[in-house]
Amino acid sequence: MTDDTRGTLDEALERLHASGPERHGWLSNHAPMAVEALVRHGQGRTVHRWLDRYRDKLEDMPRSYAAITEENWREALGDPRRLADWPAYFDRELADRPWQDVLAMWWPRLLPGIAGGATHPVIRVGHAVRTLLDEPGTATAPRTAELAHALGYWAARHAPLPPLRRRPGPASGSAADALAAVEPIADQSGGIRERLARLTAFPAWPPTAPRPARPSTPRPSRATDTALDDLDDLDGPDDPDGLDDPDNPADQPEEARRRLTELVRAATHRYATHGHGEPIMLVHAATAPNAVLRALPALPRELWAPSLEAAWAASAAVTAVYAPREPLPADRLPSVEGVTPEEVFARAAAHGDEHAIKLTDTALDVARGADPTALAAALHACAMIDPAL
Repeated sequence: MTDDTRGTLDEALERLHASGPERHGWLSNHAPMAVEALVRHGQGRTVHRWLDRYRDKLEDMPRSYAAITEENWREALGDPRRLADWPAYFDRELADRPWQDVLAMWWPRLLPGIAGGATHPVIRVGHAVRTLLDEPGTATAPRTAELAHALGYWAARHAPLPPLRRRPGPASGSAADALAAVEPIADQSGGIRERLARLTAFPAWPPTAPRPARPSTPRPSRATDTALDDLDDLDGPDDPDGLDDPDNPADQPEEARRRLTELVRAATHRYATHGHGEPIMLVHAATAPNAVLRALPALPRELWAPSLEAAWAASAAVTAVYAPREPLPADRLPSVEGVTPEEVFARAAAHGDEHAIKLTDTALDVARGADPTALAAALHACAMIDPAL
């Protein structure tokens, strides 16, 4: 980012931090995520105009319910009455410790509730972390505050998925085939909370997803060590994925990152052919795992494997509760011949809808190489979702 775009983003975040994370008691505030994507992709000049149009979708931060402390945080986890209390807690934490340490401590505590808030909280965290990683030693106050808001939203809406059986995964072991093997739930009525409660089983994926091993050298930070303890405490007793298989690759964290990158690509491609099932909600099958991928460089490597597991659960869950049973024929996808990634994002910015912007942002991550299907997915989102501008 340039000095000008840094200032634009910080100004936008300051405008937004008087607002709450939701409106009408449930609908997420997408503005911090959308403006970060707009600035990153060269559309900073449009940010304040975009915010002016989004203003009617913002509500004030709700009133405090009760302060959150080290003694009571577990009972406050997943309590939406604490939507104001959790950001205040993280503001205090981030004032006292480096943001990387706070993230390392809380990431595994929050991972089991990755689907909470329809995955919007983890997506917001991914955008916040990306901005902080731009210049990790010189984080601005608005960007650190944005991380506090994002983590606080996740903590307040933390909601684990129901217990799930594991069906055999695809013989190929690919993420694309695993997503194709996710069976849509029989009753796709109601909101996402009602739908997620009907989940019963997922295909096992990835075929070798290792649990993090505690390294003897170098010793992890105190925050990382405590985080691993919390992950153990919050996980269920079973290990249905064979995550402790000694035959797993030697470099487990790098394998986890490779698989997570594969999942984001597969979910983005699948949006191109299946996004018509629910064009807005199926965006999150790709953007949620991409948020996790964006956070990996800021996390201890011991947390990469469980992050992959949670990202798969989120993507598979959204797929199961919204995906159509039939794909769109490939010949009905938009042509991307002669269209550059920059032009694709400019179209999303002109379209104006926050979901189209965020899906295009993820598609451009995928399309860093030659990937016409990812670009087609972005253009298809703009065609299916009603424009906001």
